[in-house]
Amino acid sequence: MSLPDYKTHQKQLSPAAPHFPVVQLNVGGHLFSTSLSTLRKHPDSKLAELFSGQPRLHTDPQGRYFIDRDGSHFGGVLDFLRSDWLPTENIQEVHREAVYYNIKPLIKRLEETPRLFGELVGRQQFLSRVPHYKENIEVLIRIARAEAIASRHSTIMICVLRTDEDLGFYDNAINCLEADKESVVTFGPWKAIPSVKDLLDCVKMDIESQGYRVSIQPHVMEKSFLSRSYDYFYKVIFTWW
Repeated sequence: MSLPDYKTHQKQLSPAAPHFPVVQLNVGGHLFSTSLSTLRKHPDSKLAELFSGQPRLHTDPQGRYFIDRDGSHFGGVLDFLRSDWLPTENIQEVHREAVYYNIKPLIKRLEETPRLFGELVGRQQFLSRVPHYKENIEVLIRIARAEAIASRHSTIMICVLRTDEDLGFYDNAINCLEADKESVVTFGPWKAIPSVKDLLDCVKMDIESQGYRVSIQPHVMEKSFLSRSYDYFYKVIFTWW
């Protein structure tokens, strides 16, 4: 774009130029048409910042403003800006875009929907009380990948300690385990209502969200007349093919 053309374009996008009602957008290959006032609806948003005063975006070969981001769910953002409509599908994905563009009213409305409310206020608040939960998920995946060579399945042992009392029996339980004790990943204890099953559901959900196929089964220990039987252990089975 030549300097005179750039200045003309800058003038068109300035707040004092009401005769530029339509903006053509290319968001990661997805094409949109909208008004300048729609993009500027929330002045503290990133979109308003991008389209206020001097243009801060490059254009594609057709002259559309290019935003280098996946535009699959940008339509949901525009629907809200245009009409205050909330999506009924792909809520988490639209929420991610709302956070990126810093559209605070959309973020708030989406976080009040049952799905996101349950995830953010319920599940994530619970998981924040499980010590080292995220780190343990990463360790599980790392061990499973290391054991995947020439195998269809990787089986990782986890230990789930629901209470402080369970933690007190950990040493005895791990000594009774007939498995590689060094690779056991331990979760808990936690001070919250959800049960062991709830924790296992979260583990499965969060691993599968990264594209893996997993199942979780109780590990049945051999009973002995001389020792207590412990039900703290589970097998997390990754299926590769």
